[in-house]
Amino acid sequence: MLPTWTETLAEFLRSAPGVAAVRLDPTAHKVSIATLGTVDEAALRHQLAATIAAIEAQLGASAAVPAGFTLRRDHGVTELAGETCATAPKFWKWREFSWPEPPPTAAAPSAPEWKQLSLLATICGVAGLAGWIVGRFSLLPALVSLFLFSVALVAGGWDAAIDTWQNLRARKLDIHFLMLAVAIGAVCVGAWGEAVLLLFLFSASGAMEEFALDRTHREVSALLKSAPKYATLMLADGGEREVPVEELRLGDRVLVRPGGAFSADGQVVKGKSASDEAALSGEAVPVEKGVGDPVFSGTINLWGAVEFEVKRLPGESTLQKIIRLIQTAQKLRAPSERFTDKFGGGYTMAVLAGCAVMFFVWWLGFRLPAFANASGQTSAFYRTMTLLVVTSPCALVLSIPSAILAAIAWGARRGVLFRGGAAIEKLADIGVVALDKTGTLTTGELAVVGYESFPPGREAEVMELAYALEAKSQHPLARAIVRDAQARGVRAAELEEFQSLTGKGVRGRVGDTQVLLGRRELLEQGPLAAWAKELPPAPAELAEVWVIGRDMVGRVLLRDEIRSASRGVLAALKQAGIRTVMLTGDRRQAAEAVARELGLDEVRAGLSPEQKVAAIQELRASGKKVAMMGDGVNDAPCLAAADVSVAMGARGSDAALEQAEVILMHDRIENFLAALTLSRRAKAIIRQNLAISLGVVVLMAVAAIFGIVPLAIGVAAHEGSTVVVCLNSLRLLFGKNN
Repeated sequence: MLPTWTETLAEFLRSAPGVAAVRLDPTAHKVSIATLGTVDEAALRHQLAATIAAIEAQLGASAAVPAGFTLRRDHGVTELAGETCATAPKFWKWREFSWPEPPPTAAAPSAPEWKQLSLLATICGVAGLAGWIVGRFSLLPALVSLFLFSVALVAGGWDAAIDTWQNLRARKLDIHFLMLAVAIGAVCVGAWGEAVLLLFLFSASGAMEEFALDRTHREVSALLKSAPKYATLMLADGGEREVPVEELRLGDRVLVRPGGAFSADGQVVKGKSASDEAALSGEAVPVEKGVGDPVFSGTINLWGAVEFEVKRLPGESTLQKIIRLIQTAQKLRAPSERFTDKFGGGYTMAVLAGCAVMFFVWWLGFRLPAFANASGQTSAFYRTMTLLVVTSPCALVLSIPSAILAAIAWGARRGVLFRGGAAIEKLADIGVVALDKTGTLTTGELAVVGYESFPPGREAEVMELAYALEAKSQHPLARAIVRDAQARGVRAAELEEFQSLTGKGVRGRVGDTQVLLGRRELLEQGPLAAWAKELPPAPAELAEVWVIGRDMVGRVLLRDEIRSASRGVLAALKQAGIRTVMLTGDRRQAAEAVARELGLDEVRAGLSPEQKVAAIQELRASGKKVAMMGDGVNDAPCLAAADVSVAMGARGSDAALEQAEVILMHDRIENFLAALTLSRRAKAIIRQNLAISLGVVVLMAVAAIFGIVPLAIGVAAHEGSTVVVCLNSLRLLFGKNN
C-alpha cells in the first residue's frame, strides 16, 4: 500500500537532520522549513524537491496524522511538525524556499500527442482508401479489401479504444464509446466503408483538437523556457560566481552580459543597456535600461553589460507570478464550460437510450427491417447508427474550452493574464469601469512641473539647492527632483553635513550657509513662521517641496504623472458605451483635475477602503456589471466586491494581485482594451461554436429520424462540425484582438 502524503512528509522530517517542521503553501508556491542548528542547504533542497514531487498531487486530501507529529492547517497553509516541548519552537529558524521543481527524469521527451494521432489518422485514411479501391475496382479477393479495412479500423479506433477502456473501468461513458459503438454496428451490417470513414474523421478531428491545445500550451511554455536557471553573482571582493537562481537573496548584485537573461526582478545599479520584454508584456520595442530602472526576470539583456540589485526573490518574480497565474487559469473552468462538463455524461446516456427507443420504433412501429437493408429500405439498426453518430456531442463539448484556452494563451503572451474562463466571460459583459487614480490612471511617480522663488527671479538657485539636497536622498520626491535637474543640466552645488530630518525633510551646508528642504512645516515652525503664513498655497492638484537658503525661500512643484495611454483608453471605453468612474482616496480637487484632463464620466474622491466598497456595490445595484481596476492594498476590498477585478501587475500590491481576475502586466493600462476586445471576441466565438455544433446536431438528427441521410453523410457532418469548431477557436490565438 502506497504511503499517504502525511506519511511521506513525516518521513522527510525524520530523515532530514536539523529539520523540526515544514510549512507548505501551494497557492503561493512557498515552502518554509524550521531548523535547529546548521543544515546542509543544498542537500536539503534536493530532498525537499523529491518529497514535494511525491506528494504535490495529494495535498489537500484527508489523511491520518502519523504518530509523533502534529498537523495544522490554516487558510490553505499546511504545517507538519514533530511533537516537542512548548519552548522548542521559540528557537526554530524558519527558512523560506520557492516551490521546488520536480527532479529531472532521464526519459526522452515524447512527441506531441497530435502528431501520434495524425499518424494514426493517416494510416486509417490510406488503408481505408486502399480497401475501397481494391473492393471496387480490383480483381483481388474480397479478403484483401477486408484486411485493409481492418487495418484502417484498428488505426482509427486505437486512441478511442484506449480512452473507452479506461472510462469503462471507472464506470463512465463518453463520446469515444459512442464512436466505437457506431463503427462496430456499421461493420455488423456490412457498412465497412462508413465505419472507416467515421473513425478516420473522428481520429483526424481528435488530432486537430490536440493540435489546437498544443499550440495554445506552446504559447505559454515559451514563458517557462524563458525562466533563467543560473545567475552571475558579484562577490564582495569584486569577483564573480555562477549560482543557481534559487540561491539569490534580496540585495544581491547580479551581472548580466549582453544576450543573457535577467535572473530576478531588480533595479539597475551599474551600466546601461536595453531589454527585450516581449515575453512579459508583448511589447516588441526594446526598453532602455539605465541606473535606477527596473528589470524583470526572464527578459533579455540586449547589448550592454549591466549589474542589478535583486529586489524580489526569483520565486516571487514577475515571471514566476505570470507562470503560476496561467497554470491556475488553465485549471479554472468558465461557468458555461462547467455546464458542458456536467451535461456530457448525462447526454451520452440520453443519446444511447433515445437511439435504443428509436430502433424499436422503426422496427416494430414502422415495420422496417431490423438489421438487413432490403427492398430499398435502410434497416432500423442502420438508422439507429446514423442517429447515434449525428447526436454525439463532440463539437459541443469542444465549443467552449477550445476558445477559452486560446484566449488565455493569447493574453498571456501579450501581458494580459486571466484567472480562468470565468473572467473572460464576465469581462465581455461589463457596463461600468471603476478606476483608482494613483498608480492606475497615473504612473504613481511624481514629476517636477515648476520652480518658484520668493522673491521671484532666483528660480535657478532653487533648482541648484534642491538638486544638491535631494541627490543624497532615496525618497520618491528626491528621485523626481534629481531626474528633472539632470534633464535640465543643473549644476550640482557642493553639499556638506547632510542630515535627514525624519518626517520633515533634509538639511545640509553649502559653503557657510545652512540650507533646508522639506514640507511647509519647516517654515511654519522656524523664525519665518509669521512670514510663511503669507505664502500662497500650492494648487490643489500639485505637491510642493520648500527650499530655504540664504535670503531666499523657494519651492518645487510636482505632480503625479498621468499615464500617456490613459486618455486614449478612457475615450475608447466611452465610445464602446462603457461608463467610467474614478474611485480615489485623494483630495477632490486633485482628483477632479485629473478627471477633467482625461474625460472621466464621474469622480468620487476622498474615499476610505470601506467607502470604495460601498461605491462598487452602489454601481452594481444599477444593474450593470462593474469592473474595478486598481493596484494598491487599499484597492483589494473593492476589487473583491466588483464583478470583474483588474490589477496593474508590475506595481500592484500582492493583496491586489491576489484578488484580481485580470492582471495587466508592466502596468500597461492600454492592455485593458486588449483584454476587453479579447473577451468579447472569445464570447462571440463561443456563441458561434455553440450555434454550429447544436445546429448540426439538430439538423442531422431530424434528417436521420426521417431516414433521409446515409451514415456516411452523417459521419461527415458530425466530424466536420468538430473540425470547424476547433479552427474557429484558433482564430483567437492568431488574431490581433485589438
